[in-house]
Amino acid sequence: MLGCGLLFSVATLARDAAPAVPAHRFFHVQLGSAETQAVSGRLLLFAIDAKDAEAAAKEHGGDGKVDEVDTSPFFPTQTAVAAREVSRLAPGQSIDIDTDHTAFPQGWSQLPAGDYYVQAVLDVHHDYNYSGRDAGDLVSSVVKVHLPAADMPALSLDQSLPAHDPWQLGKRASPEMQAALPAAREHARDIDFTSPALTAFWGRPMHMRGRVLLPPGYDANAKTTYPTVYYTQGYGGSNDRVIGALASVYAAMAKGEMPPMIWVFLDESSPTGTTEFADSVNNGPWGVALTTELIPQLEKTYRMDAKSSGRFLQGHSSGGWATLWLETRYPKIFGGTWSTSPDPSDFHDFTGVDLYAPQANVYRKADGSPYPLVRDHGKVLATFQQFAQLERVMGPYGGQMASFEWVFSPKGKDGRPEPMFDRDTGDVDPVVVDYWRDHYDIAYRLAHHWSELAPDLDGKIHLYVGTADTFYLDGAAHKLKTVLDGLHAKSDIRFIPDRTHFDLYGIGNDRQGLLKDISWQMYEVARPHSTLKPPTQR
Repeated sequence: MLGCGLLFSVATLARDAAPAVPAHRFFHVQLGSAETQAVSGRLLLFAIDAKDAEAAAKEHGGDGKVDEVDTSPFFPTQTAVAAREVSRLAPGQSIDIDTDHTAFPQGWSQLPAGDYYVQAVLDVHHDYNYSGRDAGDLVSSVVKVHLPAADMPALSLDQSLPAHDPWQLGKRASPEMQAALPAAREHARDIDFTSPALTAFWGRPMHMRGRVLLPPGYDANAKTTYPTVYYTQGYGGSNDRVIGALASVYAAMAKGEMPPMIWVFLDESSPTGTTEFADSVNNGPWGVALTTELIPQLEKTYRMDAKSSGRFLQGHSSGGWATLWLETRYPKIFGGTWSTSPDPSDFHDFTGVDLYAPQANVYRKADGSPYPLVRDHGKVLATFQQFAQLERVMGPYGGQMASFEWVFSPKGKDGRPEPMFDRDTGDVDPVVVDYWRDHYDIAYRLAHHWSELAPDLDGKIHLYVGTADTFYLDGAAHKLKTVLDGLHAKSDIRFIPDRTHFDLYGIGNDRQGLLKDISWQMYEVARPHSTLKPPTQR
């Protein structure tokens, strides 16, 4: 009996000494007065340390009131996020969300004890990764709670976010841009084109959207034609988010700071991210639709030059990759691309990762240190792993990494694209990468097909990127330049010292100075004998 008592005592001590496993934390979320019908979507819960949130709310003269809790890829670990799918939540009905089941950067039971501001959002369109909060999403008030809480905290989805008029520019718009807006709007035309090729692929009507900007003095009945710029937006861009750029271009043309050209602002956003205007087994034949359907239709409608020497491409970031791809894929159609900070054009440097390396891993280098993905000059803001795993919690659609796979990857057995890397471990799938290489690695394609491409492509590639690019995109640009130089190709690839992804276009005090310079380069190709020159040459 003594032995049994000793055994019991030792077991009890061992149990008491073992660290306690925190219980999962649940929140109670109700569909309040925001809707009168059942709703579905991805329920997202955000929590931020109260002191951090209040300090941020006091910046720039704020009153310290926290009106919104959200996450950011630039500060991925500052806000805790939890998620779950919701199907047909009825008005007045409540559900519980386990904030340890699907969460980033860790389960909420691991959060330090303290005060937090919490907010719930129902992403009804499953596009939070791409667009953030937008019209129709349901949100709760911001609630201050102490964690761990004695009782289950409750939140109510009481507000439906209203639609925003894209022609109402925000407070950050310059007075010059605001002043140009009425005339720019008068010279803008909407594009809503139903593509036969995309419709056949998807089995339902598929629309290509964008905006045409006509230059000052445009006369539909005159014989004058204009060079045309096809402008593609970066990741996160959309038809509603291009108005500022459109107004800036019109203002510059009106003042003679840019030559008179027709600008076509293409919308490459989709439920899966960006289409890149690349033909894809997942997204469909967007390149074919653009070059054989939409462009001919536009050239029948507007007084465009309608020839290679009068068709140009310009885009930034993902839009930069799209324009680089379109020029190299369709060199007979376009007269040149001026791509800025493009997504990786050589997968030997995919934001710093060599996807072709043996046992490649996008999360960890060979020495075990993390791959950075977002930086502010010398300061790392986010790692590849943080970025990808936050995206996974936000939802399976529309994120930047998922967007790459929807464009570049082969189709999997489940009908979705094959993942390029494992979201848990970061391990790269070499079979998927081989497919990426053979179909979408621009440098690889140029190296292996230059003899057939050169007659139509040589001299048409122009690329600009900052040496401090926020997403390390200068690395791939260097590799692309090496390939082109090795082919003795004519190209213009410029590395702008100390510029990031977001200040690349500034020249002196002009935030759009680079775009203006690019426009004159295009005009020189289209009108080599014109007496119209940039202001600096007059």
